[in-house]
Amino acid sequence: MNNSHETLLGQFIETRKELHTPDPQAASDILKAVEKASTKVYEVISRAGLANVLGAVGSENVQGEQVQKLDLFANDQFIDALTSCASVAAILSEENEEIITLNPSGDYLFATDPLDGSSNIDVNISVGTIFSVFKRKKKGTPEKEEFLREGHEQVMAGYVLYGTSTVLIYTCGHGVHAFTLEPSTGEFTLTNEALKTPVDGNIFSINEGNYHTLEKGIQNYIGFCKKLNEKGKRTHTARFMGSLVADFHRNLLKGGIFIYPATADAPEGRLRLLYECNPIAMIAEQAGGMATQGKERLLNRKAKEIHERSPFFTGSKVMMETALRYLDE
Repeated sequence: MNNSHETLLGQFIETRKELHTPDPQAASDILKAVEKASTKVYEVISRAGLANVLGAVGSENVQGEQVQKLDLFANDQFIDALTSCASVAAILSEENEEIITLNPSGDYLFATDPLDGSSNIDVNISVGTIFSVFKRKKKGTPEKEEFLREGHEQVMAGYVLYGTSTVLIYTCGHGVHAFTLEPSTGEFTLTNEALKTPVDGNIFSINEGNYHTLEKGIQNYIGFCKKLNEKGKRTHTARFMGSLVADFHRNLLKGGIFIYPATADAPEGRLRLLYECNPIAMIAEQAGGMATQGKERLLNRKAKEIHERSPFFTGSKVMMETALRYLDE
């Protein structure tokens, strides 16, 4: 970590414009909107048990999942904040079946899971917001087909983790930058402007409840992770919270691998390509890690549907390479 605790998000963008090409002003406007919305989400999450916002609303989203009260609250905050951002033409959210037009003359598209892991809210486990930004290729009223891009075309990706502290992690393709929220001011201050993930690690994150529905190569990799060394000590540690942002953030800092593969029940995987896998994959690669949909690089995959799902493997380079060797067997 560096000692730049007094550098605010806006100041960082202004003084390090070369990290926010091709449009530092748009990057600043979009990230200020993320800052505004995520601060409001943090404030409600921090007193969720007292604010009557726990539990489900009794309906399902487009993916057939129970919508939590906080899902809708977070979604509204990001829509409201981005409506005031002239750079953003439209938003694609997990909580809305279709895209929402915001500012038709805007040059950017914003995709988001406004509250990843929201089912964990009731049991006080960390949750987050994930977002992805593409530059538009045409003018006029935005259409959902404009979001159907390859992941490497992203111009910005990031997430906010609401945990023991609230952190904003993002990249514009020139390194990964980390900021921490100061609750008393509602502003994010710089804590690391060049975050790198360890080349190797010993944490593997997978829902082992799906073990018997996984392909043989993944089962064999899990077996490899559970092997003992010559002294009878474990070589790896299993950690899985069921919150993508929380699981990825831990592994990003400490070194590890996150696996949510296709299963018998979910042959296309469960995570959404455009607003979960793509942004996390961009951050992983910019931090020195890897991300695939199995054997192939995830950021080379072109989306066919706005709520498309994908298998997802991401983490430290050495662990990823080992996992891929098992998939090839």
